[in-house]
Amino acid sequence: MRSLSLLFCISVAVFLVACGSGSDGSTNPSLNLSLSPSVVLAPQDGTPASTNASVSGASSVTLSVTGLPNGVTSQSTQPGSSGQGVVTLVASPAAPAGTYTVSVVANAGSSSVSQPLTLVVAVAVVVGSSTDTTLGINGKLNEFMSTSFQPAEWDAAYFQNQPNTEPAQLNSLGPQHIRLQAISEAIPWKANSNPQLSTDWDFTILDEVVQPVLSVTDHSPEFQIAVTPSFFSLPSPLTANDPNLQLYVSYAQNLVSYYNSPAGFTWGGATFKSPSGHPITWWGIHNEYNINGLTAVDYVVLYNALVPAMLKIDPTIKISAVELSDFDYMQGDPRNNLPTFVGGVNAQVNVASTHFYSSCDQTDSDVQIFSTIPVFVADLQYFRQEFATRPDLSNVAVWVTENNVNADYADGNGNSTCNPGQKFVTDQRGTSAFFAAWRPYVFSQLGKAGNQALYQWDYPANAQFGEVDYNTSSKYLSYWVDYTLGQLFPVTATTAPEILQLTATETGTVETLATKNPDGSFIVMVINRAVQSPTDNNGPGAPRTVVIDVSALGNYSTVAQTTLQNGTDTVNGPQPMALSPAPKLSVTLNGYGTKFLHLVP
Repeated sequence: MRSLSLLFCISVAVFLVACGSGSDGSTNPSLNLSLSPSVVLAPQDGTPASTNASVSGASSVTLSVTGLPNGVTSQSTQPGSSGQGVVTLVASPAAPAGTYTVSVVANAGSSSVSQPLTLVVAVAVVVGSSTDTTLGINGKLNEFMSTSFQPAEWDAAYFQNQPNTEPAQLNSLGPQHIRLQAISEAIPWKANSNPQLSTDWDFTILDEVVQPVLSVTDHSPEFQIAVTPSFFSLPSPLTANDPNLQLYVSYAQNLVSYYNSPAGFTWGGATFKSPSGHPITWWGIHNEYNINGLTAVDYVVLYNALVPAMLKIDPTIKISAVELSDFDYMQGDPRNNLPTFVGGVNAQVNVASTHFYSSCDQTDSDVQIFSTIPVFVADLQYFRQEFATRPDLSNVAVWVTENNVNADYADGNGNSTCNPGQKFVTDQRGTSAFFAAWRPYVFSQLGKAGNQALYQWDYPANAQFGEVDYNTSSKYLSYWVDYTLGQLFPVTATTAPEILQLTATETGTVETLATKNPDGSFIVMVINRAVQSPTDNNGPGAPRTVVIDVSALGNYSTVAQTTLQNGTDTVNGPQPMALSPAPKLSVTLNGYGTKFLHLVP
């Protein structure tokens, strides 16, 4: 595998010493040692990595290696009279992936000389040709990408203020069923006058966002009826005949009528009807009830009242249920909520939704943030398990309708909402290179577990939450991360990529996913989430190299590599780079980030 080592040496020259030699010290000035190459790549599957050792100044020399990491062994072919030896290193799966500096030592009696050798222990991945039916939805990665808006007075003017870029930029992102969560002054029901007044309703602020969203991508957003209008609230415990619940039912029915009924609805002598020709098919019922004053029993009462009433207005609509807050495992634990819902719901359920945030504290380390992803997976699996207990709910899809690194935001005094004792600080990990590892890792892990939608929170915002900057519409790196995931793993109503069988020698710092797309091409995604230091907060990540055996996929004509990492062009996006087809492909990430290999037969 000498040729692979030479190729690798060239590819990593940007962050490792150049191939060649330099003395590390000698007890005999006439004894010389040089290595070629001075960088070797040893995959964890035991493929040997060799360097040629040239020795002069002594007739009898013994070569050895010091400073090897655990799991790596060495063998040496001694130089003999020719002065030409070979040092071979072999890494096992027990050798931690990473870059190490070891020493090759030449001993000649009482004299010795050493040279540094850079050893790269690479993760070894083997991609199979068969579908892994234990993953995803019967072997399919049926997970689409989407984003969110929160219509309110503070951000309703986004589209008006960005006429040169929007909504074209949103359309290019390609999100499916964009989520709309109207709150505050964007709630159109302002009062319940008696007798009714036409001024009781005003859709102006709401439609400043809804109408542009209806014009893009699939023209099919999900409208979440997030909260009650401001002039009433829901009590707990909630009963089916509570007058405020009946007001909420009327509000929901009028929303459906406004967007979906050809006649709209009338109030105070005025007719209210959406100017768009696109109806809203998907509707979400209430937002994060579990942290907003309602119990699981209350939510069942609410859901069973709203959904049938909305279906009377339009029987074709589809419903998203639950919408749990789950940025904190104990606070949003679905085990405290789903049994009650599954046991008591008697209305239509098309999707069960939840929210996943890795933190609500800007001081959490990168290690802590990454460690939450297995919790996301466990919660998602519990969703699927619980709904499967009822035959009529067993096919309900699970969507993650809010997802980001940090859920915290500033209160009126500039303090952290989640941690009132500290000032709020924008968590840059929502848009930095960290995100280029974190979001693909979430996507891969949740997709393998059967998640069917992953929503960014939210589209126009600051560097903590946004895909684009609210004030300028400039794209963040997060825009291109989500764009690439959506483009390379296409999901439609009838097709989705197949998840291929795959083995990897290490999963602790590198995540890999291989799929076969409906067009017959293959995608291999390699995610580097290796942390440089345990205390890093938005750190750079540590370098990782992965050697991928794709020989089982057969011959292919082209392979393109797309990279998302620090330095990715956020104006034009990542540009695919052509690689030479080979049975084994090697990729290196110098820190946090993701590489995608697109193989076309």
